[in-house]
Amino acid sequence: MKSNQRILTKKIVEFIKERNWSKYHSAKNIAMSLNVESSEVLEVFLWKEESEIDIDHLKQEIGDTYYSLLLLCNKMNIDLEEALLDKLEINKKKYPITKCYGKNLKYTEL
Repeated sequence: MKSNQRILTKKIVEFIKERNWSKYHSAKNIAMSLNVESSEVLEVFLWKEESEIDIDHLKQEIGDTYYSLLLLCNKMNIDLEEALLDKLEINKKKYPITKCYGKNLKYTEL
């Protein structure tokens, strides 16, 4: 885990400990929170044109989502950057440039 993520995760863990909330933060609850928070990102866009989006509200919801994602990674001992890099390698194999360039098809349809 890179130092910036480590610092952010430490701040989140401190915030939770100071409020005695650790008992509520099972992996299941954090995963559900991640889903709820990411849905709130979508809600910012619901029935609006991009020009109508309240950027401050969007930033708050993205912050909540990132908070939950970092907390889940911490809880499950997952290095977020490593997980992303691993997934990119998997996707390179699923979506080779020669088959998918300029196409928006799922890998099973290529």
